[in-house]
Amino acid sequence: MVADEAVGSRSGSLFERLNSDRHRLAVNLFMVVVIGHWAEHLAQAYQIWVLGWPIPQSRGVLGLAFPWLITSEWLHYGYAIVMLVGLFLLRRGFVGRSRLWWTVALAIQFWHHIEHLLLLLQAQTGHHLFDRPVPTSLLQLVVPRVELHLFYNTVVFVPMVVAMYLHLRPNRAEAAGMACACAGRPVAAAS
Repeated sequence: MVADEAVGSRSGSLFERLNSDRHRLAVNLFMVVVIGHWAEHLAQAYQIWVLGWPIPQSRGVLGLAFPWLITSEWLHYGYAIVMLVGLFLLRRGFVGRSRLWWTVALAIQFWHHIEHLLLLLQAQTGHHLFDRPVPTSLLQLVVPRVELHLFYNTVVFVPMVVAMYLHLRPNRAEAAGMACACAGRPVAAAS
C-alpha cells in the first residue's frame, strides 16, 4: 500500500480533502467552534437563571468584555452561516447512519439560519415584523429569544453528536464506504 493510500488522496479540491484525508481535522476544528458557542449560551443561561442577572446584562463570557458583540445581529447571523456552511461542507465525509443524522442537523440549522436572517434584515432596515419594538424571529412569537436559541442549539447539536458517534463506530458497510480515517482505520485507495 502506498503511504498516500493510508490517509486518503492528497490531491483534489479542498472540498474533497475536507471529506477524506482532512475530515477528522476539519470536524474537530468545527466542533471547537460549536462547543465554544455552546459555552457562551450556557454562560448566559447561568447568568440569567442561577445568578439572577437581567437578560440585557447576561451576555455570556465574550459579551461581558465586548458588549457590542452580543447586540450585533451580524455576529449571530455570522455564526449561523458558519454552522450552515460547516455542516454542508463536512456532510460528504459522513456515510450511512451518520450522514442521516448529520443531514438532520443541517436541515435544522438551515431553518435556524432563516430565523437569524430575518433578525438581521429587521435590524438593518429598522422594520420589525409583527409591529414588535425589536427584531423578532418567527418562533420567537411563542418562545422567548434566550430559550429559543438554547433550543435551536440543542436540536442542532444533538444530531451532530449522534452523527459523530456513529461515524466513529461504523458498521462494516459504512466502513467500506468511508473516504476518511475518522474511525481509526486506513482509507481505501482512491479510484
